Amino acid sequence: MDANKGKGDQGMQSPGGQMDRPDSYHNMESLLPKAVKRRVHALKRLQVQCANIEAKFYEEVHELERKYATLYQPLFDKRRDIVTGTVEPTDEECEWHSDREEEEELAEEMKKKAALEDEKKEEATPEEDPKGIPEFWLTIFKSVDMLSDLLQEHDEPILKHLKDIQVKFSEPGQPMSFTLEFHFEPNGFFNNAVLTKVYKMKSEPDATDPFSFEGPEIIDCEGCQIDWHKGKDVTVKTIKKKQKHKGRGTVRTVTKQVPNDSFFNFFNPIKVSPDGEMDEDSEFTLATDFEIGHFFRERIVPRAVLYFTGEALEDDESFEEEELEEGDEEEQDEEGDDEDDEGDYDPKA
Repeated sequence: MDANKGKGDQGMQSPGGQMDRPDSYHNMESLLPKAVKRRVHALKRLQVQCANIEAKFYEEVHELERKYATLYQPLFDKRRDIVTGTVEPTDEECEWHSDREEEEELAEEMKKKAALEDEKKEEATPEEDPKGIPEFWLTIFKSVDMLSDLLQEHDEPILKHLKDIQVKFSEPGQPMSFTLEFHFEPNGFFNNAVLTKVYKMKSEPDATDPFSFEGPEIIDCEGCQIDWHKGKDVTVKTIKKKQKHKGRGTVRTVTKQVPNDSFFNFFNPIKVSPDGEMDEDSEFTLATDFEIGHFFRERIVPRAVLYFTGEALEDDESFEEEELEEGDEEEQDEEGDDEDDEGDYDPKA
């Protein structure tokens, strides 16, 4: 369930604060008669009360998400078991029909006819039956632009060991948050069985700007320590530098470790500054991190198989195209209005 549907992407608000409002709004209010302005102030007080009620609404939505997560989990556990090959689904569980399959069946018949002659000439080799669904999560990472941008070639052998991704919601009475859990099978890269990323959320109007409230927003995140095997840490790389002694003129070679691009930097995020002050690059990096966490929670984990097959990607692209078309129409309308204005211009006036 997406608690933010219909309210914009609250889970991806920038960490630096709220959007600036045009000064014209404040100027408009200053032009009102005193008696009218007084009534507008009364409406604003009502609006703040509405925002407080809305915050409570989202708190209850969070509780509903937590409740239904326990109903989804057995299905997600079954998905994990099929992906890893722990369980082989029954014929009945594998029954599925789609429009595409009809086209695929026709193509398959043609392939069979073409292969008939080859089968007569040479003995057919038994078809290899891989365990589970190989590279299930890695395929998703490589297919989704938001994740593939983080993915490096040296990350891929590690992500082949990723068994499952789960979302855990904070318990009742605890501050609102959700945790992404990345479950790995034993591997030669690190000792952790689970890597975690906690996203802390807030669902209350800002006291200094209550009208900016649009639902829960991620306000901070916390990664985990990865217990890398010696020489396997892909988040750093070793470089060699030559140093020349000023007095003797002798040269020596020194090695040092420097940060390296890797998906696994995801588990060592930038921390939100206590005073809220951050440079532009850090603010952008953190906002992107929040967006990725939100995407894992709302899209990737609930609909993993559709991202694996590419069907969810087609849906996302269709949605983006529809938004783009609407935007183009608005621009054309504005251009049309400008042309009308030009038509009314009288050079003799």
